Amino acid sequence: MGKILIKGATVITMESHDSVIPDGEIAIEGQRIVSVGPAGSAPEGFAPEKTLDAAEMLALPGFVNCHTHAAMTILRSYADDLPLMRWLKEKIWPLEARLEEDDIYWATMLCCLEMIRSGTTAFADMYFHMDRVAEAVEKAGVRADLSRGMIGVGPEAEAALEYSREFAARWHGRAGGRITVRLGPHAPYTCPPEYLKKVVDLAGELNVGIHIHLAETLSEIEEINKKYGMSPIRLADSVGLFELPVLAAHCVHVDGADMEIMARKKVGVAHNPESNMKLASGVAPVTAMLKAGVTVGLGTDGAASNNNLDMLEEMRSAALLQKVTNMDPLALPSFEALRMATAGGAGALGMDGEIGLLRPGCKADIILMETRRPHLFPRHDWLAHIVYAAQSSDVHTVIVDGRIVMEGRRVLTIDEEEVFHEVQARAERLVGRK
Repeated sequence: MGKILIKGATVITMESHDSVIPDGEIAIEGQRIVSVGPAGSAPEGFAPEKTLDAAEMLALPGFVNCHTHAAMTILRSYADDLPLMRWLKEKIWPLEARLEEDDIYWATMLCCLEMIRSGTTAFADMYFHMDRVAEAVEKAGVRADLSRGMIGVGPEAEAALEYSREFAARWHGRAGGRITVRLGPHAPYTCPPEYLKKVVDLAGELNVGIHIHLAETLSEIEEINKKYGMSPIRLADSVGLFELPVLAAHCVHVDGADMEIMARKKVGVAHNPESNMKLASGVAPVTAMLKAGVTVGLGTDGAASNNNLDMLEEMRSAALLQKVTNMDPLALPSFEALRMATAGGAGALGMDGEIGLLRPGCKADIILMETRRPHLFPRHDWLAHIVYAAQSSDVHTVIVDGRIVMEGRRVLTIDEEEVFHEVQARAERLVGRK
């Protein structure tokens, strides 16, 4: 990684709604941004090894996908139009039991390929065989926060804790800091309080955060209330989970008291609107959470329940859902939706000020988007265009950690044809067609 200069772009810094720089330039040295400003603002004597002509392009922070299950790309469109628990118990879990380590690797490579092509530079993942996930992330050149999913009521409960300990030792901080590790207790209905306390103790010992599904469905709310006399959020708080950095996926069914706890304990929420719609889980009260001071980012969930990893679609769905459910066209404006996909996601992952913004000192996770597209004319409001009109195919160039991983729509770190071949063959074997 050397010095890169991006010239001529309309720069969307995400510092504020008005932080848009026409004919801007961004200077990158190593992993970080050294300057952002109008043409000619690069430091005196800055000698780039590569200059990117970004005239007629937008430059903005790479998208942060706060919650997914990367290798579930191999299950895309396998089991659709089912309620969550039936979907899991009858379709997904039986097939996942047959997944091999190499299946996980190649399916994660497909996930990374799809995310790079649609402008996602960082993601949070919870799955299993996580060493193979980490290997794929390292090769693809993206940034990832990785957790081994844990089921506290199953035969592998203790083994999952030990694996997570060893996985953190092997991978936390690897790939030049692009890979970080959390512990991944699946949910309160699969991880009882005694087990969650073990997770809290281990996370504290390892000095890592926690990634967990919380308050996703009404059936979960009913089950946890029946067993413990409190909501999933209050249960998590009661066992000390929120004394550590927590990334909470979904949080669809939360009340005012829950939100007060989440804001006070600085819980990061991963809002997954399209998965929640598809599985009929409900609509998370995002506008209320933001007003309560909760940090909210966006996630796609796995490709088996979405069915893609397109963050542009996700932010559009998030904005439109809040407007219609609140009966208020101002409920989630375009800047707030885009912020959730960038700086808000960074905050939810505990990387506030490191990624999600274009400012000196931040990691150089940057995307360039083409603007000479029929759906992006006329040029009234770039923020509105990104959220309500842009398409993933508009993403032209992707830079992660100061390294160009896609240029001119060509991914430089992954052999696409090899990935397609491997995933198709493995998916056919998995469902018994081969």
